Amino acid sequence: MMTRLTPLVALLLVSLAVADEPRWIIGSANSDIANGARALLGGRNEVGIRLTLKGLENANNEEQEEVALSNLCAGYTNMGDYDTALRYCDILLQRNDRVWQAYNSKALIFINTRQYDKAEQALLKGEAINPDARSMKIARALYLDATQPVIPEVEVDDRDPNIR
Repeated sequence: MMTRLTPLVALLLVSLAVADEPRWIIGSANSDIANGARALLGGRNEVGIRLTLKGLENANNEEQEEVALSNLCAGYTNMGDYDTALRYCDILLQRNDRVWQAYNSKALIFINTRQYDKAEQALLKGEAINPDARSMKIARALYLDATQPVIPEVEVDDRDPNIR
């Protein structure tokens, strides 16, 4: 049985726990992958990545490999190691292009590196797979905030404060 837990997204990868929308996937059949996911979920990224890499080496099937790849994609994204994160995201998507979490991580990477055209592409692909995913909606909001910032319409009255 596989348990799916909520995501952590650091700001600029927003810190957030979202029910029903896993970013971290915990598989009980491979203790290193499961413990790695728990460490990632707890914000212990280096430990989580180390355990997940070990679990990937000992994966017994394709599902365990995909779980590990997904968690490495997200873990390296949270650490800000975008090149390594993209490598794991791309490996995962070459194997299974229906993993919306990988597109979510890629979108966040591209938003944070100001590669907005690539972010839009990743968002569209992820949204096509899971249009109701709350974390995809948050990534979309971050994208819109970066590309179409809201300009406040506040008028500052800088006249003499003694005049009423």
